[in-house]
Amino acid sequence: MRHLPIAIMLAVASTVCAAQEPPATSAATPIVIGESRVLDSAVMGTKRTINVALPPDYAEEGKTYPVLYLLDGGVDQDFLTVTGAMRLDAMWGRSRDAIVVGIQSVDRRAELTGPTSDPDLLATYPTAGQSEQFRRFLGDEVVPFVESHYRTNGERGVIGESLAGLFVLETWLRQPRLFTRYVGISPSLWWDHEKLTRLAPQLLRGGDIRPPLALVTENEGEEMAAVADRFAALLPGSACHAPQTAFGHATIYHAMTPAALQFLFPPDPVPPPEYGFEVPCSPRS
Repeated sequence: MRHLPIAIMLAVASTVCAAQEPPATSAATPIVIGESRVLDSAVMGTKRTINVALPPDYAEEGKTYPVLYLLDGGVDQDFLTVTGAMRLDAMWGRSRDAIVVGIQSVDRRAELTGPTSDPDLLATYPTAGQSEQFRRFLGDEVVPFVESHYRTNGERGVIGESLAGLFVLETWLRQPRLFTRYVGISPSLWWDHEKLTRLAPQLLRGGDIRPPLALVTENEGEEMAAVADRFAALLPGSACHAPQTAFGHATIYHAMTPAALQFLFPPDPVPPPEYGFEVPCSPRS
């Protein structure tokens, strides 16, 4: 008899659950983040994909926007995470909103590294060293396409990490006017026995004023820190080195993207200090 109330309760509960109907729902609708465009590239000799995310208020006619050119910008690369960081930054007033243009990488070692004569690298990565071709693709085809199809204001920021960060630095040295602000995060400065660092003094000769650059490096031990420091020691006043010892190569990119966007597209006025958005390389640093 002691078990009878429990049995009755279970029976009632089963009856109630069986009688409940699932809630009515409307038809599912897609969550649209952006759009993909396929460019028939004469420079690359093949079709290439770019992904574009427009600011939420883009439908307002007459307003123009800066553009973030995101390397490794495929949907399965960094496009979604960086676009999310952009919208979060803009919501908090940490940076101005921008059009995000993700350039999908196909062969990163071909597209993002400069020429090499190192036999070991060429044996392992036979396509390496075509960064100049990829830079022409950006300058001759991607940027003109974007500026003719979207309402841009002439500001062009570029961001990349690892080999893409190396490409950012090489572009800042070789073709500085392609973009108006640069961020290289955890760049692969070790590539080809630090060749870019060895070339930098010659490329910097002449003392031309260069666009702002943020070099953001990680904690990967003393050897990698020394590699970054050797490059940073050559930088002129328009560049800023921001070591981030709390992060490693695998964790720094997404952690530092909000600060990088603040550097690329600083709001006016910048957020007050109590917001906690003061970072190395910010306009007030």
